[in-house]
Amino acid sequence: MSLKKNGVFNPIGIFDSGIGGLTVLKEIRKELPREDLVYFGDTARVPYGTKSKETITKFSLDNVNFLQSFNVKMVIVACNTASSLSLDVLQKKFPMPVVGVIEPGAKAALTQTKNGRIGVIGTKSTIGSNSYETCLRRIDPAVKVYSSACPLFVPFVEEGWLEGEVISKVAEAYLESFKTFKVDTLILGCTHYPLLTKIIQKTVGSKVCLVNSAEETAREASRLMIKLKITQSGASSSDMKFYVSDEPEQFRILGERFLGHPIPSVAKVAEHYRQPDFDRRFHTDEQGEPIAEKVLEGHV
Repeated sequence: MSLKKNGVFNPIGIFDSGIGGLTVLKEIRKELPREDLVYFGDTARVPYGTKSKETITKFSLDNVNFLQSFNVKMVIVACNTASSLSLDVLQKKFPMPVVGVIEPGAKAALTQTKNGRIGVIGTKSTIGSNSYETCLRRIDPAVKVYSSACPLFVPFVEEGWLEGEVISKVAEAYLESFKTFKVDTLILGCTHYPLLTKIIQKTVGSKVCLVNSAEETAREASRLMIKLKITQSGASSSDMKFYVSDEPEQFRILGERFLGHPIPSVAKVAEHYRQPDFDRRFHTDEQGEPIAEKVLEGHV
């Protein structure tokens, strides 16, 4: 993986609070198969959805600082909570393009709905931010939006509880009201939620279209990279690297289950900075302070 600055051969960085962002990575892989990818799951600090805007923004800055140590040419915020509360800060602070998942998901939902009634489920922070509702109504002021927080879904996914009686009862408690609102489209407003598609679809009914923002986010990233002329076109193969802030083996097991193929290795953040070819001199912030120490302080 080349580390030349600002080169088309540099990787794309993707981060999430945990394993959920693999839904985005999977679609990026389909849309941009020649691109190298670096994925970071902040498993030591999951879930993000119960935390304040200030805390989530700090975590997001830590995460992009880590990805920046790979000289990434683009960052994808594969976390609805972080996209809702920190995307504008990240876009202003960092030189590379930073893409979130809110607007792509909203656009996809508006394309799908027939009756103009759209449901949104997400973490408490995402729903509380009204990010989806604001975005949907900016594009189509006539749309009706019904939102509900589903905070237990993320820990269920992180523990690998993707089916069974317990998660079914939780889904019923969270989603029953959407039948009353007669939504025909439901945005899965957290990248963890597509892993619960079977349970969610069964609960809301087969006629409701579930929108996974990952697909549209991948298309948006591709369009932007083509516009900026930073797509990789000549490589015959590509590389994926996976990092977490805690529990790499748990992440690997669940990640393989979802992606459907082996993940050779998952490393903790600190292991990246111990690599013999990592030169700290080239990874400093605008004040000249080493990024490595800042990130380790944030994630350990």
